[in-house]
Amino acid sequence: MDAITSSPLFGLFLSFLFFGVGTLLFNKFRTPLLNPLLFAIICCIALVEGGVISLEKYMSDTAIMQSLLPVATTLLAVNIYKQLKTVKEYAAAILISCLAGSATSILCVVGLCRLFEADKAIEASLIGKSCTTPIALDVSLMNGGMEGLTVIAVICTGIAGAILAPPLAKLFKVKSPVAEGLAIGTSSHVIGTTRAVEIGEIQSALSGVAIGICGLITVILVTLFY
Repeated sequence: MDAITSSPLFGLFLSFLFFGVGTLLFNKFRTPLLNPLLFAIICCIALVEGGVISLEKYMSDTAIMQSLLPVATTLLAVNIYKQLKTVKEYAAAILISCLAGSATSILCVVGLCRLFEADKAIEASLIGKSCTTPIALDVSLMNGGMEGLTVIAVICTGIAGAILAPPLAKLFKVKSPVAEGLAIGTSSHVIGTTRAVEIGEIQSALSGVAIGICGLITVILVTLFY
């Protein structure tokens, strides 16, 4: 057993194992609560907290997976290219939607932090929660935020979007794949977009477009605000 747990690929194996099990459970029960990514995160946290594997070793074992994240993100451009005609057709709507979504996210964070008299560092850490991680971290650190809190906020926001996007679209009777894709990308960045990929090509493409535009808009708005 020690030989297995001491393997430099043990943490990576656990990640793939739990994600695979989560995918099987999701496909069988079709409930958003069994989102594969959420299932894998909970299981890995449980093993770290249970002492099966240390956090340092897990981070070291999965370093290669972390380094591939930018590559995986750029692959979203494939669907964007395929749906380039749709993107051009709805260019104005895309810009307006992304501006409205980014501004709403920022105002909600600032408003709630001021309402509950939260520390400015907490406000700065949360203000970029709907952006992809690299942008959110830059926005946070640029304004005195805390890196750890920002990462947690970004992950929780993404997972919430991946879980709630389909039922909310159904609840509010969102029929347009363009609107659905923009909503997912604007509110829940790359993690939510992984769910959009499963829903449809148009949703995936528009969600990918929203990630980039909303990231840029958020940087501009936060810079102006502070």
